Amino acid sequence: MNLQEMIVYRDSRSRVIDKYLMSYEGRVIAVRKHPAVLLPAASGAVGSLLACAAVSAFTGFWLVWWLWLLSLGHLVWRVLGWSIDFFLVTEHRVMAVSGIFNRNVGMAPLSKVTDITLERTPLGRILGYGDFVLETAGQWQALKAVGYVPYPEQLYLEVSSVIFGAVDGSPD
Repeated sequence: MNLQEMIVYRDSRSRVIDKYLMSYEGRVIAVRKHPAVLLPAASGAVGSLLACAAVSAFTGFWLVWWLWLLSLGHLVWRVLGWSIDFFLVTEHRVMAVSGIFNRNVGMAPLSKVTDITLERTPLGRILGYGDFVLETAGQWQALKAVGYVPYPEQLYLEVSSVIFGAVDGSPD
């Protein structure tokens, strides 16, 4: 697996995903969240690096570097979590799998999904991600929103066609 396949959000061979599929169920769409989800942790690591360098240079207090190691550890933790979090759409359900130690699997049956909304912030439009908001029939929803979805317009059309059974009749 090359770097492009690791960063590309679609995952067609993950054992992480296969654990949550029923024997008769096949994957239609399986994507990782957009790497923009890592921006707060990465900016915290860079900011703490600069702050620790300044404090160490001006005061000579070298123990401050332990704080940078903590923020770097937080970044590594976030990257690990990002690598095993997925958004799945099968023929029967919509799922979001997340968590490192405590695995959370939010699921909504396709038959209960009544509406899907795509929301894009200005930063999301610049970086290429969006958020899906799912409306389901019933009061309690295990899966309400999925954030940081990569190439959202394309996935919105694909997910809509799976949920609502529409087939794209465009000549492309």
